[in-house]
Amino acid sequence: MLDTILQTKREEIERLALPEQVEVKKVSLYDALRKPNRSLGLLAEVKKASPSKGLIRADFHPVEIGKSYEAAGADAISVLTDETYFQGHRDYLTKVKQAVNIPVLRKDFIIDRAQILESVRIGADAILLIVSTIPTTRLKELYDEAHELGLECLVEVHSEEEIAELFSAFTPTLIGVNNRNLKTFETDVAQTEKMAQVIPHGTMFLSESGLHTYDDLQRVKRAGATGVLVGESLMRASSPEEGIQHLFGGEPVATDA
Repeated sequence: MLDTILQTKREEIERLALPEQVEVKKVSLYDALRKPNRSLGLLAEVKKASPSKGLIRADFHPVEIGKSYEAAGADAISVLTDETYFQGHRDYLTKVKQAVNIPVLRKDFIIDRAQILESVRIGADAILLIVSTIPTTRLKELYDEAHELGLECLVEVHSEEEIAELFSAFTPTLIGVNNRNLKTFETDVAQTEKMAQVIPHGTMFLSESGLHTYDDLQRVKRAGATGVLVGESLMRASSPEEGIQHLFGGEPVATDA
């Protein structure tokens, strides 16, 4: 599946037209996750569909969802912009960014500098870079280019081999451990527990995918995760607020956050 998605991305990049620059205030994802509103940072995802689950939320209003996430104490928002496989759109990110005051990450399969320029123009504060999608040397170039343009990066890994490959090339500020295997699309929260043992000490990392319950969050917290990226369980909840309350076991937002 991943190979198919990447081939589609390459075709999209060939015909990519850059939009006009959107004027928005940059907000640091790194800073938001260093001092989260709860015991774990929450990167809450605006996600309509996925290849593995199909349509997740038919009643889909990105701006309302983003504002609800912020009101419920999410530390940052992730917006899917892939159209073909996730029914996302870059305009969703722009509209969410214009409606909230917390950081907004662009979640897509970013493999080319043109997509980084596009991310800047649509108002993203940060982007996702996935180790399994491009050679590490190229990923390092994109990481540096993103930072030069004012974008922060969440660098995603899935295996011990990817961790070793990544840290032999450079040390990212923030990494994400994807509990989903991008080749099979199966998820296992134990992947975060396993990976935490080989992530260099002191590295800020998130657990991503397959997180549905308070117990899931406690597991990754014990493993040392700084925060979590959660989409599906929040999108399937009757409301984003109820989804977040359920996920955190009713934990309130810190008053001194």
